[in-house]
Amino acid sequence: MRIKHSKFRNTGLIFELLVKQIAVDTLNNKDSAAVKILRENFTGKSILGKEYKLYEFISKNKGVNQSRAEAIVSTIIEVSRRLSQPGLKQAKYKLIADIKEAYNIEEFFGMQVRDYKALAALYCLMEAQNNSDIVNPQVLVNNKTTILEHLTKEPQSEENVKDTLIEEYSKYDKDLRLLTMKMLLERFNETYKDLLPEQKRVLKEFITSANSNRRLLTVVNEEMDKLAGTIAKLANKVNNKVVKIKLDEISKSIKPLTAKDKITDAHLVNLMQYYDLVNELSNL
Repeated sequence: MRIKHSKFRNTGLIFELLVKQIAVDTLNNKDSAAVKILRENFTGKSILGKEYKLYEFISKNKGVNQSRAEAIVSTIIEVSRRLSQPGLKQAKYKLIADIKEAYNIEEFFGMQVRDYKALAALYCLMEAQNNSDIVNPQVLVNNKTTILEHLTKEPQSEENVKDTLIEEYSKYDKDLRLLTMKMLLERFNETYKDLLPEQKRVLKEFITSANSNRRLLTVVNEEMDKLAGTIAKLANKVNNKVVKIKLDEISKSIKPLTAKDKITDAHLVNLMQYYDLVNELSNL
């Protein structure tokens, strides 16, 4: 699923537009309806006010170092996940209705706003966080990259951004861990252009069982057991003594995991590498 930016739902953008509208109305010697709209929707402990603070944090922090930028994004994401999505939806519906009643909506949203790109990127990133569907991982990477570049004023490595997203989302619930596995799948597809049938099968298990450590533990142990036996058999067919010794060592080093072990992407990497090794030995 792709996430598209919506000006009508971007709290940070709407707040900035209302402030601009107040300035325009003041210059035209008009009583500004935007003042009332701001007071009714963004003051006190309103849910729109809480979400706007997340956008404001992005706008006010520029030129920070990489670690602080990462911390800012992580904090915003965490706070965003705690906000009531039904409550936000209802509040935004009322906000747009208020704006439509007071202004020409096309002219209102036609005004230019500073930091538009960063505000749009943050909207998309938070929407992806709070969406029940699996989002295209590239959308997340692109938007987080935009935000980090805005905060640090430095170019960002897409691979580094993807790494931090995978690490961060692996800590969350089922949907975001499924997204983590989808990111990993894309990475493996880039690295292994022609996946072996066994690799595809294991990847499928990692994706479909992302919410069950017990299931993944069983799958990993079953595969490790098969691989250890296969490598040991193949080692007996190798004539080179040095290679044979190394293969025997690899076979013995493949040990089952315990119930206390948490399955991570490192286990998936190991399985993939073992399958490649078996494939190479089989073709000798």
